[in-house]
Amino acid sequence: MSGFGDFARNARELEQALVRHGVALGIDWSDERAVRALAVEAMQCCRTGSIVEYMRSTDPHQRAKGQIFAMANLMLKLMTSSANTGVHTHGGPAWKAFARALYALDDAGGKPSE
Repeated sequence: MSGFGDFARNARELEQALVRHGVALGIDWSDERAVRALAVEAMQCCRTGSIVEYMRSTDPHQRAKGQIFAMANLMLKLMTSSANTGVHTHGGPAWKAFARALYALDDAGGKPSE
């Protein structure tokens, strides 16, 4: 992904990467339970600082998850950067589904609710 000058293009690139990695994991971005489970794991990964373990794993599923967790950080940085210039940026359905699940967890103090 290039610099943050072209926010819409960067958002599209992140969305495409989320979709690709989601396919590798069998994630249906419209399945709220599956996306919430991924978000729970992402939050736990961030809290424990274990993203490096995911990225170095020999298991392709773990690496794909690590990539998605890293993308969550890039999504936040892109939205923040664009907002600082007065531009509202967001991605497509996968981005929105994952962001919704992460925000819901954050609002609940990181604890999943049923």
